[in-house]
Amino acid sequence: MRTLTRCYKYRLQPTPTHVETLVQWAGCRRFVWNWALHCKQTHYQTTGQRLSYQRLAAMLVDLKRQPKTAFLRDCHSQPLQQALMDLETAFTNFFAKRAKYPRFKSRKITPHSLRFPQGVVVVDEHTISVPKIGLMKAVIHRPLQGITKGATIKQDATGAWWVVFVCHIDRHDTPLTDDHPVGIDVGLESFTTLSTGEKTAPPKFYRRNQKKLARAQSKLSRAQKGSSNRTKAKKRVAKIHQRISNQRADWLHKHALGIVQRFDVVCIEDLNIKGLVKTKLAKSFSDAALSTFMQMLHDKAEWHGRRVIKVERFYASSKTCHCCHAKNALTLADRIWTCHACGTTHDRDGNAAINMLHEGLRLLAVGTTESQNAAGDGVNPVKRW
Repeated sequence: MRTLTRCYKYRLQPTPTHVETLVQWAGCRRFVWNWALHCKQTHYQTTGQRLSYQRLAAMLVDLKRQPKTAFLRDCHSQPLQQALMDLETAFTNFFAKRAKYPRFKSRKITPHSLRFPQGVVVVDEHTISVPKIGLMKAVIHRPLQGITKGATIKQDATGAWWVVFVCHIDRHDTPLTDDHPVGIDVGLESFTTLSTGEKTAPPKFYRRNQKKLARAQSKLSRAQKGSSNRTKAKKRVAKIHQRISNQRADWLHKHALGIVQRFDVVCIEDLNIKGLVKTKLAKSFSDAALSTFMQMLHDKAEWHGRRVIKVERFYASSKTCHCCHAKNALTLADRIWTCHACGTTHDRDGNAAINMLHEGLRLLAVGTTESQNAAGDGVNPVKRW
């Protein structure tokens, strides 16, 4: 039995009164975040010590009692307390070098967002209940599963409101047969090349909508700042970006799910995506969203009880002949090449996919309990996401 986390995202249809309340609460949440960040900075500069979450929570109670900040009492307490917890998490990630230093939030940049650890529930397929607000219309296109651990209500750049539920679901382990492994080589010319020889072309959703996006951005740049026309133009640009994002996410979800449903073991290269998006092909790599695809592949494999083996990025999968294992000197322009040792002609991506399969299965074999060192640990264990 495994406990997995799954999110359910539903479209909200709030009334103007609901929108006004949500916007006010989101403003209160930003105010508390900025106030807490200022308190932490001032306290550290004065005493040289960190201000804990417990101290900030007690100070927040006193803040609500002051006349100038009495408006915070109109907001539900959970989003305000959650803002303090989020700030504490942000500092934890900063000190662990996983994120940058927390910054102050601006209403012009930060989208409206509220987090509720509890209290937001689905009433029926057309309604949800929000604490201190009441019933709100929503499009519940699929039922919730598992135990609800929290909900986030947020507004996107197009002005639409959404609610995201985080649920913990218990799933039984799926027996693995390891009879259908596959190696995958990802790239720009062919999005995925399987060791079976199948190739999938990249959809290039951003490239297809680039002209339409350029026209919308041109109208936005000509609009006067602060005018209603600029607000409308900004919303048009946001809708185009949203459409591209939705198309890409839908395609990636279906492609990743198709691979996971067909194969028990998936061997794929651990690419340095952050480095690739800094090259002259940055726009193409961003449009392909390889990092998102790999994360989806891992998540769906975990959900369906499959294995994803990550091959080191420095493994020479493209230059190595999968027949005789001899390394050849290649350039990026060499898509079809012949091995100098055995004379076999290879397709560059197909050969790399086969090498991914062989290396992934080797890592899987040496990472089992059959190969152990003196301490009883696996030799060169398999790295996972």
